[in-house]
Amino acid sequence: MKSSEEIFAILKEKFGDAVLQLNTKLPKEAVIEIAPLKVTEICWFLRDNEELQFDNLILLTGLDDDNGEKVKLEDGTTETKGGTLSVVYHLESMKLGNRIVLRTATGRENPEVETVSKVWACADWHEREAYDMFGIKFLNHPDLRRILMPYDWEAGYPLRKDYKNPEFYHGMKVPY
Repeated sequence: MKSSEEIFAILKEKFGDAVLQLNTKLPKEAVIEIAPLKVTEICWFLRDNEELQFDNLILLTGLDDDNGEKVKLEDGTTETKGGTLSVVYHLESMKLGNRIVLRTATGRENPEVETVSKVWACADWHEREAYDMFGIKFLNHPDLRRILMPYDWEAGYPLRKDYKNPEFYHGMKVPY
């Protein structure tokens, strides 16, 4: 069984600057931060490497890091400018018993991360949900479309911290 420090060292040696840092200050699991446009390549390596064998994507989720600048608008509401959205991947090697957490951050204005749906098929719907709720675009995803909201929803991404509920949808008042 490998420690997160050992896994980080293996990734850092193989991918260099695409592996940003190891955060061990969290209470449960260490988090390895990686570059958003290297996610697929790193995940293929984690899955196929004999020493690691991360064969299971337990969970993939989006996050609004809420670290942008808050700007007050004329109508009294606030809007977030800048900042980042993140994708967090919980991985496990069922054969070796290893677990790690990966995290990648991308800009709020054009949030793009590579897909891992070809690495682990179960990522397909997880990525569609992160796209639908946060607007994170997963590059090269085979079917990136809404999964929870109506297909014609144009009122933004409901789990972003700067989301504003629309007053009407198809002429009907939207309840809050």
